[in-house]
Amino acid sequence: MTITAITASLTHITDWVFDLDNTLYPRECNLFAQIDIRITQYVMAVTALDFAAARSLQKDYYRDFGTTLNGLMQRHAIDPDDFLNSVHAIDYSPVDPHPDLVEAIRALPGRKFILTNGDTGHAHSVLSRLGGADLFEQVHDIRGMNYVPKPHREAYDGFFERHGIDPTRAIMFDDLEKNLIVPHEVGMATVQVVPGDDFVHEQVDAWELGRTTGPHVHHITGDLAGFLRNLK
Repeated sequence: MTITAITASLTHITDWVFDLDNTLYPRECNLFAQIDIRITQYVMAVTALDFAAARSLQKDYYRDFGTTLNGLMQRHAIDPDDFLNSVHAIDYSPVDPHPDLVEAIRALPGRKFILTNGDTGHAHSVLSRLGGADLFEQVHDIRGMNYVPKPHREAYDGFFERHGIDPTRAIMFDDLEKNLIVPHEVGMATVQVVPGDDFVHEQVDAWELGRTTGPHVHHITGDLAGFLRNLK
């Protein structure tokens, strides 16, 4: 699809909705790898499993419940605040300032939101590093979702209702294509933000990097700032 065609297809957008992790910052900075390891350690503490078994269970929960947190809440009745505080106790310095992305988002017409399976404190820490602490109308986090995460329909419906969003005039940016299925079904435009073709990391399973030509992914970009600039 040409830039002109993309621009024409998005002229109706009034609400811009962004995932946070591996979307507003590049997956290549490996910030989420820190969180991923801390989640494994948390699963080990809860289940008394060794690292390999805990990691396998963590990924099973992530795949089957949308987040490992949701799986741990469902199967082990953990305190979600304790989990969130523990796994986000990380070093945010790998996230570099990104003035080009900040200005591209700032220039978008309409409201801007973050819809994340993380929490608000984590989002603000990332935004402070990017240089965009004041960019967004609201961070709608996992607590705002009542701990039912993307890709579950309930996570999106509650977000739309709370913020008065018409999905047919909104767009969703996310690195995981499964998180774009519901947005597509309710009429949002969708963009998958992907890493470079040569990106690999031991904390990332192959299915997490999947790309698709399915109808729920309307656009794919490896350069979010460039994609947004080209909408002008």
